[in-house]
Amino acid sequence: MKAVILAAGEGTRLRPITSTRPKTMIPLAGKPYLAHTILGLKEAGIEHILLVVGYKEKLIKDYFENYKKVFDIKFEFITQKEYLGTAHAASHAKDFINDEPFLLMYGDILVDRIVFKEIIQKFKETKTDGLILLIKVDNPENFGIISLDSNGFVEKITEKPASELNLGNLANAGIFIFDSMIFDAIEKTKKSIRNEYEFTDSMEFLINHLNKKIYGLIIEDRFWSDIGLPWQLIEANAYLLESIKTNFLGNVEENVVISGNVYIGKNTDVRAGTYIQGPCHIGENCLIGPNAFIRPYTSIGDNCHIGISEVKNSLIFSNTDVPHFNYVGDSIICENVNLGAGTKLSNLRFDNKNIKMNVNGKLIDSGRRKLGAIIGPNSQTGINASIMCGKKIGENSIIGAHTLVNEDIPAKTLYYQNLKGKIVKKPITF
Repeated sequence: MKAVILAAGEGTRLRPITSTRPKTMIPLAGKPYLAHTILGLKEAGIEHILLVVGYKEKLIKDYFENYKKVFDIKFEFITQKEYLGTAHAASHAKDFINDEPFLLMYGDILVDRIVFKEIIQKFKETKTDGLILLIKVDNPENFGIISLDSNGFVEKITEKPASELNLGNLANAGIFIFDSMIFDAIEKTKKSIRNEYEFTDSMEFLINHLNKKIYGLIIEDRFWSDIGLPWQLIEANAYLLESIKTNFLGNVEENVVISGNVYIGKNTDVRAGTYIQGPCHIGENCLIGPNAFIRPYTSIGDNCHIGISEVKNSLIFSNTDVPHFNYVGDSIICENVNLGAGTKLSNLRFDNKNIKMNVNGKLIDSGRRKLGAIIGPNSQTGINASIMCGKKIGENSIIGAHTLVNEDIPAKTLYYQNLKGKIVKKPITF
């Protein structure tokens, strides 16, 4: 069976993280999370994959071309030049698929790898015309909700229904199996009220006009995330780290304490006095310590320096320095960032209420009591800067020394507190 992954999107809700990469290439537990998905597909017996790409597609192509021997999978790529909806994206796979069934999935989904084996096996058992994976959700008004008949086949699809409709809580989980008949349905699909060609509309056409049956497979007690919000990356990273295996490929000096499962990459030096609590992933060519404290569920990329500092439940991308008396908790620090000595990232409100974050102009409750900051690529802070919980610093920005950041900072911004205590914010033009 072949697989098609729709990975053309940018992920605007994840900015500034996605300012330099597609969201599927965000590193979690040591590799892009799209790579974790592809490894799961390989374990399920899939060896030929089409990636529908678009935003910063070269990063995706280069990565999988460079590592194709590691994956031992045949990759093909096709560019989606216009973003006209999920059905439009799926239509790019028509020439890739013959008459055999294929697995289709949205690229921003991260799911327990065993699910791929389960969905393929169920498709073979039911001998149905199609299969959709379903997940139970607590907030059905935010999802496409699927109604099933008494035999488990899709009866109705409702996008983001009002709660008073009581249509259940079975949501479209973004993974499907179809044969080539789905492309006939896509060709007949009309634009939705959002002015997009919706894949769920194509499925309804398949059912109502082509008289095909689509089985709904409900997954329970399996990890699933439609990663689209920054804190979901932290949660997905923690999930992946749960299965990490201990492996020390670098140099660990005496008087280093390591507990739990910890991966340390090649040419990484862990200096004396450092304490590492797993699960944790540390990349290649890093300098850790001396006297660093790295707490559970932390992922650190390649070529990083973590000095006399504390890092907890955070993502730190490659070529970033957290060198002197810093605290980083429940945060995401992108590539090429430097934290000045004494920079602290707050991750807890005094009133213990959930932390909210501004996403595309809307303040969203993260559902988390602890959530730190998001620092975009190529940014830096001066000494003793303090960043309040839930705040975002855009890419290529500079935070001045002794400055308290209590608002989101746009990209390419110089932000500092002058000698009179007044905040100065101006664009960087150099």
